[in-house]
Amino acid sequence: MESARPRLLLVEDDRALTGLLMDLLADEGYEVDVAGDGHSGLHHALTRDYQVMVIDRGLPALDGLTLVSRLRARGVTCPVLLLTARGSVDDRVAGLDAGAEDYLVKPFEVAELLARLRALRRRHPETADWLPLGRRRLDVDNRRVLDGPEEIPLSAREFAVLHALAGRPTKVFTRAELLSAAFDHADAPGTVDACVHHLRRKLGRDAVRTVHGLGYRLGPG
Repeated sequence: MESARPRLLLVEDDRALTGLLMDLLADEGYEVDVAGDGHSGLHHALTRDYQVMVIDRGLPALDGLTLVSRLRARGVTCPVLLLTARGSVDDRVAGLDAGAEDYLVKPFEVAELLARLRALRRRHPETADWLPLGRRRLDVDNRRVLDGPEEIPLSAREFAVLHALAGRPTKVFTRAELLSAAFDHADAPGTVDACVHHLRRKLGRDAVRTVHGLGYRLGPG
């Protein structure tokens, strides 16, 4: 069985920080690959698929800005969080212009780093092989819900609705939007309601919230 843990690339030359972050990121649920310089980071990023990358700006061999620029030039769209000791506006602008989605200045609080990574993955659900569902996880590759080691089987339509909701967890979806995202256009809007009913039966009534007059959004799970 394939792992449902998201894969993260950490490119950082500070060994002490790398060791600390590896443990914390593993506890957060990531499978972590590490590169200690820009050239190694480039090789990893071009030869494996990642859901998110954390790249230090001040790398040996190939600096972080150049690394991110080369990845974008090669068509790598994985979201990048850039770490740096430089906190000026110009430095942040340079990092974002190079292709990074977010920028965190050292020293930083670990809780903020983890929160920013979660936010990046929510904004880029297309890169995810799993998505959070409260205490559960939506395993995108294998089209199932995991509750710890237990699997909660879903039909194809139930999975499609839940995937749409989990990909944008703060959005309220109209029935028409869910019908377009998850079904054949020939299906009736009532199909969405039926799927929501079955999801609540399998995952709990709070799994999908009704926003009266508007539609549905992801619940706390």
